[in-house]
Amino acid sequence: MPAIEEGGAVTANARRLIDAAEMLQVPILFTEQNAEGLGSTVPELRSATAGLAHKMTFDAYRMPGFLDALPDRRDLIIAGCEAHVCVLQSVLGLLSAGRRVYLVRDAVGSRRSESKETAIRRMEQNGAEIVTTEMVVFEWLGTADDPQLHKVIDLIR
Repeated sequence: MPAIEEGGAVTANARRLIDAAEMLQVPILFTEQNAEGLGSTVPELRSATAGLAHKMTFDAYRMPGFLDALPDRRDLIIAGCEAHVCVLQSVLGLLSAGRRVYLVRDAVGSRRSESKETAIRRMEQNGAEIVTTEMVVFEWLGTADDPQLHKVIDLIR
């Protein structure tokens, strides 16, 4: 993450997504690209409730067993690094499989901003919806009557 432009903000927003998902019982799945060579998920993002899939393919969709590991939902929220490699290829694969993909713009990163922005444009042109962490969290929440409202608001502040 130190090499990722604005890596601290990307990590903080990903952590917000994880915390909100755990509060609201939204399933979480992590993928790790070549964890032996690149390192595993940063400690700040570890989750006791998340599933974990190790991969060597840049496109997670091409990884054997990946579809079986996904929650039984058409809509998927995607965050991660690097936006222009693994995130891009995974999103394109998921779109081709008929999934509806929501890319969390402020929870994805690349080493260079032009790589991230170009990848975001390409994913959007191919059908991904571009969202922010706050948009996702409040869409998961759905109503101000939810008993988790104040905890969720605290995550965003």
